[in-house]
Amino acid sequence: MYRTELYSEMETFKGMKSKQDIRRPVDLYKPYFKVKRYIDVVGALVGLIILAPIFFMVALLIKLDDPRGPVFFKQQRIGKGEIGFGMFKFRSMCVDAEEKLAALLEENEIEGAMFKMKDDPRITRIGKIIRKTSIDELPQLYNVLRGEMSLVGPRPPLPREVEQYTDYDKQRLAITPGCTGLWQISGRNNVGFEEMVELDMQYIESISLKKDFEIIFKTFSVLFGDDNAY
Repeated sequence: MYRTELYSEMETFKGMKSKQDIRRPVDLYKPYFKVKRYIDVVGALVGLIILAPIFFMVALLIKLDDPRGPVFFKQQRIGKGEIGFGMFKFRSMCVDAEEKLAALLEENEIEGAMFKMKDDPRITRIGKIIRKTSIDELPQLYNVLRGEMSLVGPRPPLPREVEQYTDYDKQRLAITPGCTGLWQISGRNNVGFEEMVELDMQYIESISLKKDFEIIFKTFSVLFGDDNAY
């Protein structure tokens, strides 16, 4: 039922022929998002409780590896409606990583408005491990509790990335960003920016609780080491 009401003032995705046919979700189906919010809160609370021992161990290892810096890293991201928020992660890089980024932009290994570098010199020893297993992303459960993120949704971009977005690309910001999504289970760092945008559009088109649970279950395999993660 909700798929016929999901977008109240736009054409359906299937009717699009090119990137010039801009889609702008205006009134997303509210019952779905109410149920999803309930699932997000319960899932985040349960996750934080169950994962508490891992949080403690990772925090200890980060401090032993690099005592100078904090355990957590708060990074500005752009969420639903292009509203900024501070996204939490376990710190996996040196304390001055942001200052060193400008000198590395030319070595970006992904086309488009993202930066990825397999042998990023800013990553610490423990950082390589927690990034490989995606453990560095676990503190985002706190963002879920705050309502800034969902368990499933598009990846929240950096402000400098959004500055390069076209109107077409900005449509991925129509819904709440997620801790995981189609991008993470579809090749991750081997997926380019344009492909990531299309995956997000695909997710929004077929949005449902069933799809969300499928993505969550497939994400668990990433926690045990994904060759595409770095």
